[in-house]
Amino acid sequence: RFSLLLLNLEEYYFEQHTANHIINKGHKDERKFRGSLKICSKSIIFEPDDNIQPIIKIPLRDCISIKAPEDNETNSPFTRDTSGGISVLCSQVFLIKERNVIAPYTTIRGKTEHLFQLDVAGKVGDVVQTLHQLYRASCLDKMGDQAAMITAILQSRLARTSFDKNRFQSISETLHMECKAEMVTPLVTNPGHVCVTDANLYFQPLNGYPKPVVQITLQNVRRIYKRRHGLMPLGLEVFCTEDDLCSDIYLKFYNYQDRDEVYFLIATYIENHIAEHTAESYMLQWQRGHISNYQYLLHLNNLADRSCNDLSQYPVFPWIIADYSSSVLDLTKPETFRDLSKPVGALNKERLDRLLARYQEMPEPKFMYGSHYSSPGYVLFYLVRVAPEYMLCLQNGKFDHADRMFNSIAETWKNCLDGATDFKELIPEFYENDPSFLVNSLKLDLGKRQGGKIVEDVELPPWASGPDDFLQKSQEALESQYVSEHLHEWIDIIFGCKQKGSEAVEAHNVFHPLTYEGGVDLNSIMDPNEKVALLTQILEFGQTPKQLFTTPHPQRIIPRLKSLSRTSSHSVSIAESPVSPNEESFEDLTEESITLAWNNIAKLKLDKQYKIHKEAITGIAVPCNGSSVFTTSQDSTLKMFSKESKTIQRSVSFSNMALSSCLILPGDTTVISSSWDNHIYFYSVAFGRRQDILMGHDDAVSKICWRDGRLYSASWDSTVKVWHCVPGETLSNKKHHFELLAELEHDVSVNTINLNAANTTLASGTKDGTISVWDVTTATVLHQLPCHSGTVFDAAFSPDSRHLLSTGEDCCFKVIDVQTGMLISSVTTDEPQRCFKWDGNTILSGAQSGELLIWDLLGGKVTERIKGHTGAVTSMWMNEQCNSVITGGEDKHIVFWKLQY
Repeated sequence: RFSLLLLNLEEYYFEQHTANHIINKGHKDERKFRGSLKICSKSIIFEPDDNIQPIIKIPLRDCISIKAPEDNETNSPFTRDTSGGISVLCSQVFLIKERNVIAPYTTIRGKTEHLFQLDVAGKVGDVVQTLHQLYRASCLDKMGDQAAMITAILQSRLARTSFDKNRFQSISETLHMECKAEMVTPLVTNPGHVCVTDANLYFQPLNGYPKPVVQITLQNVRRIYKRRHGLMPLGLEVFCTEDDLCSDIYLKFYNYQDRDEVYFLIATYIENHIAEHTAESYMLQWQRGHISNYQYLLHLNNLADRSCNDLSQYPVFPWIIADYSSSVLDLTKPETFRDLSKPVGALNKERLDRLLARYQEMPEPKFMYGSHYSSPGYVLFYLVRVAPEYMLCLQNGKFDHADRMFNSIAETWKNCLDGATDFKELIPEFYENDPSFLVNSLKLDLGKRQGGKIVEDVELPPWASGPDDFLQKSQEALESQYVSEHLHEWIDIIFGCKQKGSEAVEAHNVFHPLTYEGGVDLNSIMDPNEKVALLTQILEFGQTPKQLFTTPHPQRIIPRLKSLSRTSSHSVSIAESPVSPNEESFEDLTEESITLAWNNIAKLKLDKQYKIHKEAITGIAVPCNGSSVFTTSQDSTLKMFSKESKTIQRSVSFSNMALSSCLILPGDTTVISSSWDNHIYFYSVAFGRRQDILMGHDDAVSKICWRDGRLYSASWDSTVKVWHCVPGETLSNKKHHFELLAELEHDVSVNTINLNAANTTLASGTKDGTISVWDVTTATVLHQLPCHSGTVFDAAFSPDSRHLLSTGEDCCFKVIDVQTGMLISSVTTDEPQRCFKWDGNTILSGAQSGELLIWDLLGGKVTERIKGHTGAVTSMWMNEQCNSVITGGEDKHIVFWKLQY
């Protein structure tokens, strides 16, 4: 029945002794109860073995005397046979869990004497000495002095003990480090020793409670996070699951060096097994629909230091539904939903106007809301029915007033809209599968409301048939299309760019300065009393999550005909389809065959290879009929290779400088090549001769693209130029007419370019690793990011144009969200990847070693390696159906690849 929740906040449980509690010693009605005497830093607790009897808690500050009566004292209530006794005289006692019922504590005021007879009489002296020491600490006036003295007692106890190596799982384990720490659970910290070996993480509580040792096998660890605990960077949380809300252990260290060393040891161990996840990698998975809205919010909470073990930083989830009165919940109507672009405090305009008027007149530091959207009190407000002992711990043994309890969903929502100081969001439990927090299954006496109504289960909205149905519908709402389209706006407010600064002011999202990370530097406060008072205030008031994003968060990609609910992923049937079947079918078939090809891309087989150049191959172009292949090379030639006769049919040299890329114009009659001699050459296939030269740049031309009658050329002269080409009449000698439409200026040489499917956006990658995204129609730069260290080798938009993938000399793949310009994923590779094709999820890349690699981008790992060239893969072509690939390499070969499935 005993739990650490019976202690006060910030109190420690030191030791226990088997003992008898003797009442009315020497009187007729003398009674003796067997049990366990527990010595804590601010109280003495006696837990009787008999469940019917209450647990007795005596606050040390209410003690009048604590002594071991001597045998020779004539007035002693002890006689010889009761050696080992301790007498405690006090002015106040709490009785807890009488008849084993969880209820508010009973307070007995007035002078009472309690006699405890220890089984081991020899320990009485030590116990009394400890109690005297702790009594002196609890009598100090100032909280800071109390805390300092208790800390000193605790540290000396920890210093006198060490981890018991007999607890190791195996005798062959190697010890890596040992240090002191505390295990953190909600409202409680338990001191002890941490040990990391080559196979396990151990925690041994000083008091042996709840068990002598907690052991975690490193092989099972899936995630590990550094945590801010009590505003200090001392926490560490370890998870053995991918998606669970609750961790396996949360430790708080006494200095950050110990914390960082344990983190390093565990992270190094698991690094060999799993990739570390960043907010960006989860964002990509969420955007692409690989994880649900619920899972994404869970991961963001985790990364922002929110933990179920820390009620002052409990995970935050949004109110989603705004309709708690209809009998049917309609998730197709926008008005069913709360406006996710505003914090709770700004949802009601009238209330907001009042708050803003007060804000304008307030002296610095100004804030709009006097209370937070997440605090220990709010978390337990929602969870009182499943965690009543936590509520009693937080509120000194009392429940809240019945009218202020979590009585009804609709009432709570109304209060969040209208209440002068109520701006709370929800907790993850509202979107999970356990409805017990809505039901008073423990039959707790939570009091009577003003109208005489007893507080029982939470009253649900009319559209919910019961607690399970309420959670089911809440989950459906969270995963609905409306929320998927707007969730990024709420993320901006809670975790992102509208959390702080001028954007927070504009978004009406300003809380008390103490709630923000870095709002106060505890180390700079010298007065221990001021420090303790401030820390208590911060922890009770609630904290704003760590800021994860400083630029606007990208929107989720909503599939055109997909349902996004967590339970079903079926496509909408043809009948509901907005386009007639005939219109759609051809496009659908192509799309289906592309999906099929990418799903089977690992089955790519080397079909044939030919050595056709004297230097590395730089470009590959294939006409529609696929009968021949055009290639360019650093050996300065453009060659036409016939697939049927397996011979070179044409070989042309325009100058003695290397050619850098080639493409074939629609109609398959003209091939264009770019050269290091600053020129672009037009070659007529029909006439077998050079048709035209565009002298467009002041340095080597590195890459060319052709779309809709426009030529895009990138150059080492630090520009990308856009040309309108009017072709000459083929039969006469009239030349092409070139008109320069735009010039995109860069700081350094441009190495590669790519256009999106709609030809509206161009991406360029430079020699210094910068990626720029340009609006082609206005010739303006939308985003510029220093993505790579070293040259960008290749860049390409995803088929839906939402993401841009790039690869560089720095052995990294980077993904940029095109809409916001945010870098949302980074995958490190063993060697540079020189060129690639991708479908938004899977990458086929050509490596420096000559292999083709297949990557699962969301998992950040290679799924297949296919042997190919003997030197770097320098060029790659893929057909529209994505089932045929040609690569060129430094080994002067071209390789034909076939997909067989």
